[in-house]
Amino acid sequence: MKSSTQFRTIVLSDIHLGTAGSKAKEATEFLRNYSCQKLILNGDIIDGWQLKQYGTWKKKHTAFFKTVLKQIVRYDTKVIYLRGNHDDFLDQVMPLKVGKNFSIRKDYILNSGTRKLYVTHGDVFDSITSQMKWLAYLGDLGYTFLLWVNKFYNQYRNWRGLPYYSLSQQIKKRIKQAVSYISDFEQKLTELARARGCDGIICGHIHQPAIHEFDGILYMNSGDWVESLSALVEDHDGNWSLLYYTSDLAEENEAEEIRPKKKTKHIGEPEFALRVA
Repeated sequence: MKSSTQFRTIVLSDIHLGTAGSKAKEATEFLRNYSCQKLILNGDIIDGWQLKQYGTWKKKHTAFFKTVLKQIVRYDTKVIYLRGNHDDFLDQVMPLKVGKNFSIRKDYILNSGTRKLYVTHGDVFDSITSQMKWLAYLGDLGYTFLLWVNKFYNQYRNWRGLPYYSLSQQIKKRIKQAVSYISDFEQKLTELARARGCDGIICGHIHQPAIHEFDGILYMNSGDWVESLSALVEDHDGNWSLLYYTSDLAEENEAEEIRPKKKTKHIGEPEFALRVA
């Protein structure tokens, strides 16, 4: 008999496995501690763009998928992998179904309580990634460089005893054009949900976690596992919330790993800190 799950649905997007900026270890920890009936991997899980150029596939990236498989075996979790713009190599195989619990698709309709939600990565309205891919690649290089600078800056902040600071997110917040793009993106996605006859939209792509409404249409963005380290979760009553991984207890967790563990462990006891929005 399968163990009960904590959530009805978990949505993760933009993990960018294969890149230096991917927080694969943290995403894996999340799945090791939280279970669900349905897991939606909403695009850019594997970063095919960077793997073609200078990305590196590591054991921690493989560990993520091993943990996904364990969710299937232990909880009979249904996994839906939706194609994003960075994992567009999936175009060659989708739609694909492996067994009864794993499928690769372009989009998905999710029933949540009395609501019907349209799930898509979100790059469908991105004219840069769909029509000018060379420019998107150029922007990807700049973003990667910014993450590289951010890494060393945060090593300095850690040495000073200061908390983590996302340089790229602060820059995006201060650029009026970027703010305008995000607002336009959200509005277009909600219009798409309405056109599909749905009550809401679940997306990723822009690395901006959010839950709010536009003219009666629910907009939800699961964020990413490069900067915000966030996930969308649905409880068994159909309520949605954002969970944020924080590294405040990282040293404490490492110390706990070398101590003898109890034989019984409740799934509801997280081994890392989370902020709920």
